[in-house]
Amino acid sequence: MNWASLYDMQRKLDHYIERQHRIERGQKVEEKVLALLVELGELANETRCFKFWSTKGPSDKSVILEEYVDGVHFLLSLGLDLQYRYTSTELVESDSQTTAFLSVYSSIENLRMEKDEQSYVKAFYDYLILGLTLGITEKELIEAYERKNAINFERQDKGY
Repeated sequence: MNWASLYDMQRKLDHYIERQHRIERGQKVEEKVLALLVELGELANETRCFKFWSTKGPSDKSVILEEYVDGVHFLLSLGLDLQYRYTSTELVESDSQTTAFLSVYSSIENLRMEKDEQSYVKAFYDYLILGLTLGITEKELIEAYERKNAINFERQDKGY
């Protein structure tokens, strides 16, 4: 997958938000890491993969996809702030959704502590493995990202 167009779209959104809120690029790395962790928790809640005590199934795929793409926004934004880029790598599906979620949590925490390129690439890779485990295709990811990016611009215009 060519990530350049998504990084470009995210750069435009980030610049728009930074201008709207008078923020210097790179000032909100910690906040973006926390936002990514919150989005990851919201995604886990929609999949219900850890809720062994419940018989209720996961949310519709469209809901899961939207939550997943929220995390992609923050990963791209963090890459822009830290000046790192993820490039396509062959993905190997995880044994379970729960394992995939835990791997992402761990790699995001490592990124928070290290803020180096290897940690960034690992967090992004683990997030993509999670998407694969959730059955999210590249095409679905791109289309959902484009939709949510447009919504995020609209939200900024409305004082979100």
